[in-house]
Amino acid sequence: MSTVDDMNTDADVDTDMDAETGPAGAAPDLLYSEEEDDLRAAVRSLLTGRADLPAALGRAESGAPHDTALWTSLAAGIGAAGLLVPEDLGGQGASHREAAVVLEELGRAVTPAPFLTSSVIATQTLLALKPESAAVGELLGALAAGRTVAVLAVPLSTGPDGPLPTATTSGGIRAVADATVADVLLVLADDGLYAVGTSAPGVTVRPGTPLDLTRPLSTVTVDPAALAAGTRLTDAGAAEAAVRRGLLAGAGLLASEQLGLAEWCLEATVRHTRERHQFNRPIGSFQALKHRMAHLWLEIVSARAAARGAADALATDSPDAPLAVAVAQAYCGRVAVHAAEECVQLHGGIGITWEHPAHLYLKRAKSDEIALGSTGSHRERLATLTALPAPGAPAP
Repeated sequence: MSTVDDMNTDADVDTDMDAETGPAGAAPDLLYSEEEDDLRAAVRSLLTGRADLPAALGRAESGAPHDTALWTSLAAGIGAAGLLVPEDLGGQGASHREAAVVLEELGRAVTPAPFLTSSVIATQTLLALKPESAAVGELLGALAAGRTVAVLAVPLSTGPDGPLPTATTSGGIRAVADATVADVLLVLADDGLYAVGTSAPGVTVRPGTPLDLTRPLSTVTVDPAALAAGTRLTDAGAAEAAVRRGLLAGAGLLASEQLGLAEWCLEATVRHTRERHQFNRPIGSFQALKHRMAHLWLEIVSARAAARGAADALATDSPDAPLAVAVAQAYCGRVAVHAAEECVQLHGGIGITWEHPAHLYLKRAKSDEIALGSTGSHRERLATLTALPAPGAPAP
């Protein structure tokens, strides 16, 4: 069986061939640039240097998985928090392609960091407004510098076309990701979008018990008085469009996190099956296991093409971005779960222990599969965008 490096090289060739065609005749660039490779190396070096599985497991058990020092180094030191923010607002002036590279590495390490929620979803929501507005520009500058973490107050499961909760939602807004580490909440109300501090009177963030212990979920409640004391960023019409733009970017780049997760699972499985011996032979030499890993590699190659296609469509503001995002999420979620399941099973007994990280990857994969719209909802959206009947629907 080929090494993982060989697999990645082959995958680059495959995605180059795939780049010849694209939605609506476009030719998305699916390959990584030199700058993106440099960014990947910096992020991976940081995460590898801070890798401490026992400490990570301990934080996960405590319900506070985030490593504040790591986030500071990633957000401010490397400048990852400001990748999507224009330079004139204090950011890096990069694009969704670079943000996707960061998410691949965060997925490989199942890093508990609010990058997806703050640096992608919340930041893209604000960018969809009028950044020249003093309040919006100031908040974007704080996010880019890593001084502030902002979270959009919607359930993690909310898709780009799903129903949006408001501050008046009965019982509060449930399953809001990373609200426990947020400084600012972006809250939808009947008359617009508000920025409300999490420490303001009348704001309650009640942690829950999520499946994925590395991405905490909370129930958020914002009293009318707290909303009135917050900063109104825009009116209702612009607010909904901005929020949906933020969720679309989040869903598209979530595919890159799922890709990174799946790649780690395959690499770890290949490594283990080379080292584990039975009958004086590495178990990776057994034909049945080679076939399973080869099949998984083919799935990951396709997932890479889908994830890169979505990132490129978002970066170029392509009119086919919703289609590319739907394709990526309809496919990459299933691949990530399959890779994590194979990782657990092919590691044998050690794969189901708490001390081995495989369970963290499986839980993140299962959580990501329903995050920002389920796989099924994205398939339905894909069917709508391509004018094809959904599975089980009668033909027109």
